[in-house]
Amino acid sequence: MADQREHTDEPCFVISIAARMVGLHAQTLRYYERVGLIWPSRTMGRQRLYSPADIERLRRIKTFTEDMGVNLAGAEVALKLMARIDELEQQVKTLSEAVNELRRRPPATGP
Repeated sequence: MADQREHTDEPCFVISIAARMVGLHAQTLRYYERVGLIWPSRTMGRQRLYSPADIERLRRIKTFTEDMGVNLAGAEVALKLMARIDELEQQVKTLSEAVNELRRRPPATGP
């Protein structure tokens, strides 16, 4: 799983390609960065680079704003809620695995 996450976090798309991939104008991506919705990486020359995870985030923002009619503030709240849900789902998975491990252990014998 860590390898998959590292791959999706690897910045590799310049702004023109990222904008084309999500169907937005490059100026829109710059605006989203200014208002704090996205945080592309930068090269030494300060060129923006977008990761696959950034592209997915941009697609979600576009879906919220264009398809669902949500404003940018609402899109930001929705993204934060989705991230929190992902965190909670991971916690539930971890706790369920711990409970299952405890259930598999033989009962402790008396003193």
